Amino acid sequence: VQLQAYGGGLVQAGASLRLSCAASGGTFSSYAMGWFRQAPGKEREFAAAISRSGALTVYADSMRGRFTVSRDNAKNTVYLQMNSLKPEDTAVYYCEARYTPSTYLPPRTFSDYPYWGQGTHVTVSS
Repeated sequence: VQLQAYGGGLVQAGASLRLSCAASGGTFSSYAMGWFRQAPGKEREFAAAISRSGALTVYADSMRGRFTVSRDNAKNTVYLQMNSLKPEDTAVYYCEARYTPSTYLPPRTFSDYPYWGQGTHVTVSS
């Protein structure tokens, strides 16, 4: 499966952004999807994930309540709605996919997602 994230940009603190990730080349509804981010000089960290059906979601503690992950299987797209952005949210955001034979709580670890694409840059100014 091929993934392309988009929707990033430069915003001020407190603003909102919605990232999208378009998938192709696979049966999208068979994949759990995760959002990860990597700030300059830091390791890639987990942000949010959603099960193949969309019924189950998980969030990093620092993002719960501000970020919302969703998906539209008919459009082969997963979204990350980010509200109340902070300068520390500045990073490259990646969407990643993991084939799952059934619905279960998606993992939080980068290495559990074999597929990822180019990320999208998010810069939050203070």
